[in-house]
Amino acid sequence: MNGPEIQISFAPGLRLFVPADRRSGRTAVVTDGASTLGHVVESLGVPLTEAGRLLVDGRPVDVSHIPAAGETVEVEGVERPQPVPGAPLRFLLDVHLGTLARRLRLLGVDAAYESEDIGDPALAALSAREQRVMLSRDRGLLRRRELWAGAYVYSDRPEDQLRDVLERFAPVLTPWTRCTACNGELTDADKDSVRERLEHGTERTYDVFARCTACERVYWRGAHHARLEAIVTDALREFGGAAAR
Repeated sequence: MNGPEIQISFAPGLRLFVPADRRSGRTAVVTDGASTLGHVVESLGVPLTEAGRLLVDGRPVDVSHIPAAGETVEVEGVERPQPVPGAPLRFLLDVHLGTLARRLRLLGVDAAYESEDIGDPALAALSAREQRVMLSRDRGLLRRRELWAGAYVYSDRPEDQLRDVLERFAPVLTPWTRCTACNGELTDADKDSVRERLEHGTERTYDVFARCTACERVYWRGAHHARLEAIVTDALREFGGAAAR
């Protein structure tokens, strides 16, 4: 590019996206005089899903702003909790975030998940069609214009991923109300109605059941309940929500 030169800096939380020589503060960028500020920010490595306010000489501008020579640009991080207007808050997770999807569902958060790699175009189209926030660690996917909304998942550890999503979006937590397998809603079920789906030991030992209204999977407080209860208790303690049952 051979056009206006601007000075640009990024909020500390965004510096992981940019080259090392741009992480210490304000640096010079030569633009082409035609590209938008949003394009410039993305060309430096930051998905716009992660950029909050764009300040030019201290005043907020839109991503469509065309930078002019001598301008000083500050790229802030997203507001937290981040509002997502226009539709009920719900998520779409890519193939690499299965554990996070199950933990969100455990907490009653609407989290669709693709267990197979259907490709970035299909994921972006699904996000737009169902108005879901796309969660991914794929920066290329988060740059797709078709996305309805998106967010980068910063950690590769499921417990940190969960904390990040809950802190960023503050979804309402209603534990034990969604199927962790398919995201369907759960309803209470008496033993007689699910008896045919139970092994003999389960039938003999447990009396309280729930069933998914979508895939009909049956749930009870089995051997893994204590571990799941700990996840729920920790989330409710830190982020609030409905009481666990």
